[in-house]
Amino acid sequence: MIPYILYASLILTACLIFYKLLLQKETFFNLNRFVLIACMLMAFILPVIHVPQQFSFRKAPVAVNIDVTQNVIQANSLQSVEQNPEATINETTQQSQSISVGQIMPWLVYLYWFGVIIFGLNFLMQAVVLLYKAYSRPVIIDGKFRIVEITGDKAPCSFGNNIFINPEKYDWETFKQVLLHEKIHIEQKHTLDLLLAEIVIIFQWFNPFAWLWRKELEKNLEYFTDHKLLQHDGIKKESYQVSLLKVAAPHFPLSLTTNYNQSLLKNRIVMMNAKKSNVHIAWKYFFLLPLMVLFVCLFNEPIAQSQTVPSKPNTNAHHDDDDGLKTEGTWFATIKDDKINFQFKTDGDMTSSNGNSFLLSEFKDLPRDKAGTFTMTRDAGVMEFKGKFEGNKGMGDYKFSANKAYMSDMKKEGIDVTKDRDAMVFFFVNVKRSYVQMLKKNGFTDLNKDKLIPLAALDVNEGYITSIKQAGFPNIDLEQLVPFKSLNIDKAYIDEIRNAGYKNLTTDKVITFKAQGIDGKYIADFKNSVKADMPEQKEMKEQNEQEEKPEHDNADKENDHDRNREYDGIKGDEDSTSWIRTPARSDEDALIAFKIFNINDAFVNSFKAVGYKNLSNEELISMKVLGVTPEYIKGFKTAGYGNLKPNDFIGLKTQSITPEIIRQYKDLGFNDIKIDDVIGAKATGTSPSFIKSMRDKG
Repeated sequence: MIPYILYASLILTACLIFYKLLLQKETFFNLNRFVLIACMLMAFILPVIHVPQQFSFRKAPVAVNIDVTQNVIQANSLQSVEQNPEATINETTQQSQSISVGQIMPWLVYLYWFGVIIFGLNFLMQAVVLLYKAYSRPVIIDGKFRIVEITGDKAPCSFGNNIFINPEKYDWETFKQVLLHEKIHIEQKHTLDLLLAEIVIIFQWFNPFAWLWRKELEKNLEYFTDHKLLQHDGIKKESYQVSLLKVAAPHFPLSLTTNYNQSLLKNRIVMMNAKKSNVHIAWKYFFLLPLMVLFVCLFNEPIAQSQTVPSKPNTNAHHDDDDGLKTEGTWFATIKDDKINFQFKTDGDMTSSNGNSFLLSEFKDLPRDKAGTFTMTRDAGVMEFKGKFEGNKGMGDYKFSANKAYMSDMKKEGIDVTKDRDAMVFFFVNVKRSYVQMLKKNGFTDLNKDKLIPLAALDVNEGYITSIKQAGFPNIDLEQLVPFKSLNIDKAYIDEIRNAGYKNLTTDKVITFKAQGIDGKYIADFKNSVKADMPEQKEMKEQNEQEEKPEHDNADKENDHDRNREYDGIKGDEDSTSWIRTPARSDEDALIAFKIFNINDAFVNSFKAVGYKNLSNEELISMKVLGVTPEYIKGFKTAGYGNLKPNDFIGLKTQSITPEIIRQYKDLGFNDIKIDDVIGAKATGTSPSFIKSMRDKG
């Protein structure tokens, strides 16, 4: 599993580098779309392809079928112990001190699947939110398109055949261009591209290049849509670019939607004005095929060459044909305190091992200083050990014998334990008959071996299950119990979060909170710090509204008043958190974002010190992510801009505009230049150096 995922990650990374170097600046947007999607698919298909030996750069493994009697193996092993005990003890010490791959690999697998679960849940949550908005808000049916009306300062976006837009924000010409833009997204089925990219993110969440890949895909979709839109009659390039400047706003849209993203604005305008690529340079795309072939030949497993070596037959020895740990092999052990730490290795493959620890009390009559036999018995079977211990170190051979009655009982319970190797795994994690019966008694009837193993390994016992149910999750399922236990989520933690104000918790939210380290103290600290500032914040907010809002009719004023009350976020119920002051995110999402970006009291107070005392959550998050600091704000105040809004600073930072650039504009004679003009000029490449060069040319 892990090698496959890493190999897919390597292919995706190589394809991204190829795309960035050769293809991203070309205007073959439709072809680039095909390349981006094809590479995502090939990254997961290529690793499973086997290559004929003559085309592979790897040496083919030779499958040798050797059947050796178990008595000879045991005799040789015991003989080597007796003849050279010092060398044996040294080897055993090295084995016990080294951290084996076999010990680490299961935890890497658990960690990987835990990440997949988290990002998969995030994917489902986004889809549910979008569908809820699409079918719970006012809608206009325009043929096959559904125009959903939204409120607030949100940029338009589309998902499926739904277009989300606030019609009150734009003039008629801009509104028509926005709708046409989003309709092109829908007609070209760009949502499918984004869904595929999101699925790749779920299984490649650890790979930063996968996130960059999705970003490149989004860019190309926007370039393609802009190109198609400019081909319509009546759409002028200059007018459309001005509309983009009006529409684009810094925000954090759901990643499943096509949207206007201010961070892409400059690149989109550049691509609209770029010279069309010559068809004669399409040869670049053909280099992708040899790149894929090279990966297959370098890394894929060649077809094994079978070779049979005759040997003395043995009807008594049992060998499991499955990959991994066999039911017979060699053991090395170290006694530490009340436990014995074993390393099990398969005969003939001394490079792989499996580590397990057992209580010393489970063994009797350990052979010390002389060879002997000892056993350990559990429900799933009996493990017989032959060898000896020198002090606290020991080595020898092992053989596992499955309990056929246990396997039959498991089958009656609906658990498919048909192979001895399966029974051996159940032996190691100590899955008892009573454990299965306990799970069924607690309502978990849909059991299989894949669900049982992590539960037993994590010691998810009846007491833990009962405590979680009593904590308010009576219908928790087995898949959620695993991350609960692995994150040490208990009733005390759940009660702590509920007492902090979150009464309607879901299991997904508990998992996310715990994974991000959010506890009751963290929530309380923010509540207490913001409550002290609420009167002052309200006064400043009312003052800003009186200064900035134009005159509206009575109906508009009433709507604005309702939105402002929603913006304040002070509901008065026990589930609200007073420091969440924006309707754009739920309480839980804002709390998680604050924790992820380390937005704490010190960060908030640093902005209060420079006069910004009622920043919304989205403004705080945007400033933190973009690196807007109090020093950055002070620089603009020194340059003569003392009344800027938070969104002004966000827009300035997005375009990498500094106070020094403002001074450069002023040095050129633009003494009364407005911030919006600076942002627009920077986005279109009209920099001070560009103006100076034009003046020099006359």
